[in-house]
Amino acid sequence: MTLLIIGIAAFLGLHVVPTFPDLRERLVARLGEGPYKGLFALLSVASFILLIYGFAKAPLIQLWSPPSWTRWVAIVLMLPAFIFLVAGYVPGQIKAKLKHPFLVAIKTWALAHLIANGDLASIVLFGSFLAYAVYDRTTLKRRTATGLVTVPATGPPSNDVIAVVLGLALYLAFLFWLHGLLIGTSPLPQ
Repeated sequence: MTLLIIGIAAFLGLHVVPTFPDLRERLVARLGEGPYKGLFALLSVASFILLIYGFAKAPLIQLWSPPSWTRWVAIVLMLPAFIFLVAGYVPGQIKAKLKHPFLVAIKTWALAHLIANGDLASIVLFGSFLAYAVYDRTTLKRRTATGLVTVPATGPPSNDVIAVVLGLALYLAFLFWLHGLLIGTSPLPQ
């Protein structure tokens, strides 16, 4: 459990840095924009790998046993989560309505997994990401109001079709293949 907590703290702590514009600007001034982004990316990948390894090695401490129907709730919630994820990168009306669909995707993903999992490691992992996404969204409102962060213009309605189709394709790939391959368990009831 210690590696999981260190991985979460490192990954999310790193991602909190941009929410403090003065700190980010000091780091960019000291390192340069390119090296800052490169170091940020490198540390993100390293801490994410540590987080995944820590989650895989965490002991199974069951705090509660979710009813079997919660798995179906999670399966249903993950469809919009994947669409929102893609919409974060393909600006259209979905992005215009949600403003920050990537954060909505994280919140939906975390909530879906909190509903379906009752073990301590899952609660720590998904609860941390849910708290982070709520925090980041709150700070984005402040940073947008001060002009430090801008919401990009929306794209054509065809981008929403792309977001839905790609989101659905990712969803189906994870549902039937990638979740089992990458996580080691199938989300589908056995």
